Amino acid sequence: MVKETTKEEQILISITGQDRPGLTASVTEILANHNAKILDIGQADIHSTLSLGILIRIDESQSGQVMKELLFKANELGVNIGFSPIGDEQYEDWVGRQGKNRYILTVIGRRLSAKQIAAATKIIHQQGLNIDSILRLTGRQSIMHPERNVRACIEFSLRGTPLNKSQMQAELMQLASEMGIDFSFQKDDMYRRSRRLICFDMDSTLIQTECIDELAKRAGVGEQVAEITARAMRGEIDFKESFTERVALLKGLDASVMQDIAEHLPITEGADRLMTVLKRCGYKIAILSGGFTYFGEYLQRRYGIDYVYANELEIGDDGKLTGRFKGEIVDGHRKAELLKLIAQVEKVNLAQTIAVGDGANDLPMISDAGLGIAFHAKPKVVANAEQSINSIGLDGILYFLGFKDSYLE
Repeated sequence: MVKETTKEEQILISITGQDRPGLTASVTEILANHNAKILDIGQADIHSTLSLGILIRIDESQSGQVMKELLFKANELGVNIGFSPIGDEQYEDWVGRQGKNRYILTVIGRRLSAKQIAAATKIIHQQGLNIDSILRLTGRQSIMHPERNVRACIEFSLRGTPLNKSQMQAELMQLASEMGIDFSFQKDDMYRRSRRLICFDMDSTLIQTECIDELAKRAGVGEQVAEITARAMRGEIDFKESFTERVALLKGLDASVMQDIAEHLPITEGADRLMTVLKRCGYKIAILSGGFTYFGEYLQRRYGIDYVYANELEIGDDGKLTGRFKGEIVDGHRKAELLKLIAQVEKVNLAQTIAVGDGANDLPMISDAGLGIAFHAKPKVVANAEQSINSIGLDGILYFLGFKDSYLE
């Protein structure tokens, strides 16, 4: 006697309607009673409206009864349900596509409009990428109190390979400039999910000023130093040369003014929140600054920062600045070296590092880090960085790392 072979089929179950506790449990219990295999499952919940998809493989002799029971259960729960047969070849084609590259596109703004999302998704489409899922990372914005939670972030999970990645990056950065939003386009690999070391520039990044400019104002040479600083940050003159020239102009300034400046440093929006989360999650944090150790160490004490590398001003016996500095200048090249050195000490792969800065002297470390971010940066820096934040504060970095507001709260 020949044993009859069991034949199975794939069915995609689609459920939509008002979400309620226990809905998924009720549906999967019916599937379990008929020994259905779940090949794929996904759920989204938008404003309490559920969209649930379950792809099952089941014995053909059981499929009719399963669909009948699910229809009754859907009617009981007040939701809509649909069934679509999925052929073997169609399923295998879908499985074959799973090996393609995956990317994450993060879009940030104070608010995000349909026009902005349409422009971003058009670029995605033109590059031959498919959107697998869309996730909102920020909390919902209030209509009655629009001043609250003024930030919006959406994360797109993409599959495929861009036709021209550098062109896509350029188009996204141009869109960011034109529409006042920010983008991050990252490969979705193990390193993106396990960043461990973050290195910050200090002046005009962690704080909203250049400390050397503040010192210069006290010394009566503010305009002179500010002009040299601006040219150096734009990359128009060599950083070491400009640094030496500016420090020389501070000669004779009483060193005691540094304490007053430190206590009144304008901390960048979002820095407190960012530092709290990074420390809570076990990140190693470093300041790599072309500024001064005095102010870096002040921030180190405030936030529990692990490493500070900056420039030390020389103070004479009379308590005044000599117009000289001690040791090697921390310029762009040195920042990149220190990033790699700290990564080695902490046994962190370079791909797991993050670098954040605004000036031309930050470009080497931004380029070398696994995730380099230009923050409210000069045009030359934005043009050469793959990620930038210009629309919100420093805590926007958390969204590039995949954090959701709901986790943080």
